[in-house]
Formats: sequence, C-alpha cells, structure tokens
Amino acid sequence: MRTVRILVSGRVQGVGFRAFAQRQADRLGIDGWVRNLQDGRVEALAAGEAAAVAQFIEALRRGPLTARVAAVEVIEAADEVPAPGFVQRG
Repeated sequence: MRTVRILVSGRVQGVGFRAFAQRQADRLGIDGWVRNLQDGRVEALAAGEAAAVAQFIEALRRGPLTARVAAVEVIEAADEVPAPGFVQRG
C-alpha cells in the first residue's frame, strides 16, 4: 500500500481535471480525494497498491485533453489514511 499527496500545476482548473482524476482513481481502485487550491493548482491524496498509485500519477501528468499540466509534485504521505473511495472536494 502506498499513499501520496500530489500537487499538479498548470492550466488544471476549470478544465474537468477533478472529474478526470476521479475517473482514473475509480478505474484503478484508488482511495482518496482531489480538490482545487486557491493558488490555481490541483491537490490529490491517493492511496492504493503501489502499481495503481504509479499509474494514477502518470494519468495526472497527462491530465484531460483540455488541461495543460506544467508540473507534478509527489510527496509520500504514509501517515495519511483516506476514507474508502475517491471523492472530489471543493
């Protein structure tokens, strides 16, 4: 099991990025959440099997077609345990 916090910057708000992240998480069996930050980035917490989390990170590096991902920061977060399922937050 691997848990990471992911910060995505670029043109990632107002382009369906959170819905895209939720679809990817659901497909991969990832628990956690995704939300917009006031500084224009998107933040996600993702927990699951290491291979699934790696695939989730790669999906966020691409983003939906309408997004332009400039950078992705991945921070190990082993001490954080999300609730089961994956949700979009504000």
